[in-house]
Amino acid sequence: MLIETVDYQAEDAAIALQRSLRDTGFAVLANHPIAPDRLARLYDRWGDFFAGDAKHDFTVQPPRHDGFFPFRSENAKDSPIKDLKEFFHIYPSSPIPDGLEDETRAIYHELVTLGTELLSWIQAQTPPDIAASFTMPLDEMMYESQESLLRILHYPPVVAPEPNAIRAAAHEDINLITLLLSGSKPGLQARDAAGVWHDIACDPGMITINNGDMLAMASGNYYPSTTHRVINPDAHANQSRYSMPMFLHPRSDVLLQPGITADNYLQQRLKEIGLK
Repeated sequence: MLIETVDYQAEDAAIALQRSLRDTGFAVLANHPIAPDRLARLYDRWGDFFAGDAKHDFTVQPPRHDGFFPFRSENAKDSPIKDLKEFFHIYPSSPIPDGLEDETRAIYHELVTLGTELLSWIQAQTPPDIAASFTMPLDEMMYESQESLLRILHYPPVVAPEPNAIRAAAHEDINLITLLLSGSKPGLQARDAAGVWHDIACDPGMITINNGDMLAMASGNYYPSTTHRVINPDAHANQSRYSMPMFLHPRSDVLLQPGITADNYLQQRLKEIGLK
């Protein structure tokens, strides 16, 4: 499974990104504008938050879908076993804990801007017959969207899990594309067409990009939504792991296919993974 490393500054960056997303559903972006030391500091601050009791003051209050989701809140689609993780959801208007707000909101907006730019690259490199099936250009689907989700993930050390429970069971993402800021520890794997799992590098300064189900649907599976998971650590490396994916979601009213809006599809999938 050849996942390309794309140099954001290279002249052929758009071509390389589109090729890797088409062939594997994944790409790794290097030399991008978000400095790795900023991410390390932010993981440290969010690590302190997850270690404290104040997180419970932000526990999600349905029907809202932001705030703190306690350990074992979510399962993968079609899996009865909850994932071994806790997390915090952030949308543009979400409350954010003191001391974390400024930098977290800055990262949020930078990732939305970067992701929208990458969608414009994908749009420009998509063959005309495939692009003709989009209800609008991919980057225009993001115009004034308030639906993109920044998720701060904490995978605690694994202690006596039930059989088959892992940090994040095999799944596909819901959205158009995901920008995953490099995790603090290894563990992310992607599955190829033959069913073989491959480790995804977590080198500092890298952003992993993957297709989501909405992009697969809009493109008639020209851009595959690749299955991925986060495995449990070995006993000698059983430490907390943090990661920070930005899920690029189109506006709620955007048609992914005739008769199916982004919001229709999102609500269906949230029910399937136990978050609604």
